[in-house]
Amino acid sequence: MTTTCDLAVVGLGPAGRALAHRAAAAGLTVTAIDPHPDRPWSPTYAAWTDELPAWLGPHILRATSRRPHVFGTRAHVLDRPYAVLDNAALHRRLDLSEARVVRGTAATVSPDEIAVQGGPDIRAHRVIDARGLRPDPALAEQTAFGIVLPSAAAAPAMDGADCWFMDWRRDNGTSADDPPSFLYAVPLGADTVLLEETCLVGRPGLPLDELRRRLDARLLRRGVEPPANLEVEHVRFPVQAPPDRARTTAFGARAGLIHPGTGFSVAASLSAVDDVVAALVTGTDPGTALWPRRARAVRTLREIGLSALLRLETARTAAFFDAFFTLPVRRQRAYLSGRDDVTGTAAAMWTLFRAAPMPVRRTLASAGVRRW
Repeated sequence: MTTTCDLAVVGLGPAGRALAHRAAAAGLTVTAIDPHPDRPWSPTYAAWTDELPAWLGPHILRATSRRPHVFGTRAHVLDRPYAVLDNAALHRRLDLSEARVVRGTAATVSPDEIAVQGGPDIRAHRVIDARGLRPDPALAEQTAFGIVLPSAAAAPAMDGADCWFMDWRRDNGTSADDPPSFLYAVPLGADTVLLEETCLVGRPGLPLDELRRRLDARLLRRGVEPPANLEVEHVRFPVQAPPDRARTTAFGARAGLIHPGTGFSVAASLSAVDDVVAALVTGTDPGTALWPRRARAVRTLREIGLSALLRLETARTAAFFDAFFTLPVRRQRAYLSGRDDVTGTAAAMWTLFRAAPMPVRRTLASAGVRRW
């Protein structure tokens, strides 16, 4: 026996659940499959608040920082609110009561059929794979190790800021020749803070035990003594999709919606979901709706940026981010969030090139030449 529907979604992380929810709300018959469809999401998801679509509403935000901080070789204050999402509230907002939810594992996925392990196949006019990406040695990745502390206990590490988007200071027990990592420190609400030592990008990323050692060293130098039993967070995921990924049948990070320079994908997926749903409703290609020419051009520019980050001399990393976060907010926003803003992305990269120190310029230029 097979089940036929308009859309079948594989994977119910935030991207897949958003797609199933919005498609069902648009009147499509939807089947969604996941091994654990009701399991809470454990990762910390965050976004610039101006990235999130209005239909979500403000109640899905767990904590908001109005002016997050960055430290390269000097401090920067960003005039752009940044928020941690409330996973439980987001899960409820993406209600699937109008969809058919199947608890199971997809054995094989094709454009119009899912073979389910130990169950009936699912047939659909369109199958979209939203299962995310697994670590792959061929892909650049982000890694991080974090702990959750009460705000009062974390205060000495915060240096007067309520949020550190990036803190590249070398008080984590490393030298200028060591691969760099930064402190990501964000309020989680309920009087708690996530302190996370992060390797922004590497091939491979720094090991989690090394990041834990660096976080311990950083906190010790800042006068923070974490208790023995702590909530911890482990992070490891690719920041790029495989080049041969079939984007016409994928969504979310699996479709390349992950930003190669930040590792963020949830906000981009939530913002792009209605374009895909509109294509499904009208019977046009959702892959084309997701990746029009301008969006493909922006992705190429950002991949040049990823190449530059991977090639950047470790001692130049802080100076690179000093140059980037000195850019006007509109330029920062274009590069970090403007998925189809070719002009803004190119202008941000050109302005950064002009503002960066000469050694960083050489790396940026080399990355661009190698890409083209």
